[in-house]
Amino acid sequence: MGVTHYPPGFLSKQFHCPYCGVFAVQNWFDLKAKNKIWRCVCYHCKNESVWIEVRKGEGRMIYPDMHQGPPPHEEMPERVKEDYLEAMSIVSKFPRGAAALLRLALQKLMQELGETGKSLDQDVASLVEKGLPEEVQQALDLLRVIGKESAVPGQLDPRDDQDTVMQLFELINFIVEDRITRKKKLEALHRMLAERR
Repeated sequence: MGVTHYPPGFLSKQFHCPYCGVFAVQNWFDLKAKNKIWRCVCYHCKNESVWIEVRKGEGRMIYPDMHQGPPPHEEMPERVKEDYLEAMSIVSKFPRGAAALLRLALQKLMQELGETGKSLDQDVASLVEKGLPEEVQQALDLLRVIGKESAVPGQLDPRDDQDTVMQLFELINFIVEDRITRKKKLEALHRMLAERR
């Protein structure tokens, strides 16, 4: 972990290319089409994506139809990864659907971590008591995953956008790193030290 993923963004000068995966300069060309179509060429691999401008300064990728977002953590449980990957496959066209899937993935992750999976508020609070950084809880509150204005896992929230989804991807990966990977590393270190005695 530790590497920041910069997803493709309309008119962004640099992002992780959906083809080669490299963080590279992107060159934009207005095709002067009636329906405001833009061409974006990756400086690294020379492949191009096609975008449509939906509002002034806002657009979405219409080609290629590829997964977007940071890849799932290598230690993410399979049943969580299913929803995570499905969210990656639709985020560029249906960010609200992707956010709904990620809230569902988070609920499943809570179960995998020994929590009930019934109340994300209570599950996250329990993990914070067990050592999860409080900043994760605060971020999930701001993203309306927990708290008074939270959206129900699996249901659409009209306030969700692509930025929300990208932050949810990062938070889920962080929780996996913090609660699964770090714990395994500490247990392995403890075993190694115990064997030396």
